[in-house]
Amino acid sequence: MKQVRRSDVETWIKQMNAAGLAPGTIKTRYVNVRSVFRAAVKDRVIGSDPTDGVRLPRGRRADVAMSIPSPEEVGQLMAVADERFQPFIALCAFAGLRLGEAAGVQFGDVDFLRRSLKVSRQVQRVNGGAIDVRAPKYGSERVIYLADSLISVLAEHVTAHGTTGKNRWLFAGEGDDPPHQNTVGYWWRKTLRDAGLTSIKLHDLRHFYASGLIAAGCDVVTVQRSLGHAKATTTLNTYAHLWPTAEAHEARSGVDHVRVARPTRRTPSRLGCGYG
Repeated sequence: MKQVRRSDVETWIKQMNAAGLAPGTIKTRYVNVRSVFRAAVKDRVIGSDPTDGVRLPRGRRADVAMSIPSPEEVGQLMAVADERFQPFIALCAFAGLRLGEAAGVQFGDVDFLRRSLKVSRQVQRVNGGAIDVRAPKYGSERVIYLADSLISVLAEHVTAHGTTGKNRWLFAGEGDDPPHQNTVGYWWRKTLRDAGLTSIKLHDLRHFYASGLIAAGCDVVTVQRSLGHAKATTTLNTYAHLWPTAEAHEARSGVDHVRVARPTRRTPSRLGCGYG
């Protein structure tokens, strides 16, 4: 058996980085491998841990790494998508659902009268192409309020195609199951090709939704809850670069008001500066 050296680990990390894997994915894989080597050292199977001293690639800035489709591109995707896949795209672009969350939507999750959607599960692919229906990521259970147009898209989909299986899945997979990543990936690649678009990931539609909320003036907590982030810091770390224009405008307005009115003890609270 070949002895693994530190240089081998560094080469492996460089290969993952060159393949375009996200820093978080590389870190997760590295931590898993490192735990095996550390256990081997503890059990005296090997003399030293080849992962010691290895540095991981730094995370990319969100504003550089993130790709946000334009409204025109989202419109193109909706226009050419298969009518059975169109509402899937709509849920990702106009409700911010992750792939697994959209795949796991059941008819009973949609409240057509109150125009809301309850996110309470996700679909994940496991070995052999099977699926595993599980709770969404920690803190991601949420109720999302939907636009009238999105409610109409979902209602038309159910009217035309019904639901799947005893659980009444909104989207069909194999047999009575909902779709998994492979099925959705096929639909997505076909839609991109038909729209004449490239380099857009399905997850980018979630960024499109978040950017729309921010452009509409939603605050951090509202965006956090709509996306199902466990912490507001996650939202800020991902989307802070989309807020500067609004923040600058509010800051200038606040400063101008203070100069004219002269600040009193109650002025800062009234300006939303967090004092008082």
